Amino acid sequence: MNVLRAISSTLQLQLLVALLLIMPLSSGAETQERTSPEQIVNQLHEALIKAMREGPKLGYQGRYDLLAPVVDQTHDLDFIARTALGANWTQLTAEQQRTFTDVFRKLSVGSYAGWFKSHEGERFEFLERQSMPRDQIMIRTRLVQKAGEPVRFDYVLREGKEGWRIVNVLADGVSDLALKRVEYRAILQRDGFAALIDMLKKKVVLTEQEG
Repeated sequence: MNVLRAISSTLQLQLLVALLLIMPLSSGAETQERTSPEQIVNQLHEALIKAMREGPKLGYQGRYDLLAPVVDQTHDLDFIARTALGANWTQLTAEQQRTFTDVFRKLSVGSYAGWFKSHEGERFEFLERQSMPRDQIMIRTRLVQKAGEPVRFDYVLREGKEGWRIVNVLADGVSDLALKRVEYRAILQRDGFAALIDMLKKKVVLTEQEG
């Protein structure tokens, strides 16, 4: 009986230790829920409104610094860069791919910093969520202005290793990725990689000047 009690006590102790080890992991797994597509878009919108409200005080560089980490967290810029170049991407060297992605990121953040620079009562409104092919999701929204018609912003998101990320933005139905795809591929095929990078760098400078 003493042996049985000892075994029973040992098993109970092992079970208790196992439960204590498992509980924190289970609790952490429950709290680490993936951010939804709606939350990703809302995170971007909140940052854009903040950049607009503080725009004159922050200036272009201040808005850039504010928006850069948010754009990184809400967009899959690597995927967008690869998609914009299509089959041409695999023909680039690793160094060229890094250069293109880096300049493309600067232009992406800079465009937001240049466009959203002042606030006159604008607000974003959620419209609907739509399922799309290839397990993608579209979040349809609009920017309501005090004067003028609302501007529709539709965001296409895909789920990767880091969760949901924006991979395309449609402004009033016009696909930003489609425009980039046509422009970038044409320059790359006609004038070469150096010309494409030069064009992107000029656009970065232009956004800063206009911002």
